[in-house]
Amino acid sequence: MPIKLARPSSRVGSAYAGQRILICGASGNLGGHLARQLSIDGVRLLLWGRDDCQLSSIATECRRSGAMVETRSVDLCDAEAAIAALIEDDELDAIDSAFFVAGIGDTREPGRIVEEPSQLIRHGQVNFLAPAALSAALGERMARRGRGRLVLTGTAAATHPLPFAAGYTSSKCGLAHFAEAIRIALEPHGVSVTLVSPGFFAATPGSKGYGYARPGEISAHLLAQRMIAAAARGKSELVTPAHFYALRWVGKVLPRILSDRLIRALPSP
Repeated sequence: MPIKLARPSSRVGSAYAGQRILICGASGNLGGHLARQLSIDGVRLLLWGRDDCQLSSIATECRRSGAMVETRSVDLCDAEAAIAALIEDDELDAIDSAFFVAGIGDTREPGRIVEEPSQLIRHGQVNFLAPAALSAALGERMARRGRGRLVLTGTAAATHPLPFAAGYTSSKCGLAHFAEAIRIALEPHGVSVTLVSPGFFAATPGSKGYGYARPGEISAHLLAQRMIAAAARGKSELVTPAHFYALRWVGKVLPRILSDRLIRALPSP
């Protein structure tokens, strides 16, 4: 069943009017909501994802709302092929804004003390290497044009060394550091970089019944709204819900012996 669309406010919508917008991870729940909400008349959407069927369904909804839509099946584990595809798409028609929201959030398997090496490799490829390389490639091209907007998706947990999600939090921490670095490099050239650091949200459609507490969880729909607005304003970082700012501060000031105890006491998903 098609999801009811929520359009950006007129002020936010005007920031994207007539733009060509890349959404990398559009076949996921968050990427799908971004695509639907950005489907305003005159916008040209470039939707990348792994699930061809889901991409096709989302593209159909977006076209009905007046957007022009192209889709591409992309595997971020092959970063070099993804970069080649990005350059090809950008040369065909310049990309004005890009949302990199693809990622994996796998945690340690039951019975293991640390995560499988193969899982750590996937986290590094999908959560850090691919979005960093893609945003670097596109950021350079945008800077030479003197304009552009990049949005990278991290996590509010990036500053916390969670032993059951070491690969996830570490890869997102690396991406956060990278986002700050390229923001400093690109801003003088007219390119904004927004790091989005969300707390809990449903990463896949219909995600319910988690076996662990998810305090402050927000919907992917609301997160997409906030991302679109933050990027339109050129914010350097969006942490949502806002109370995760406080948790970040607590994690920095607590003595290590106390923070270790608290982290070890957390239930493993």
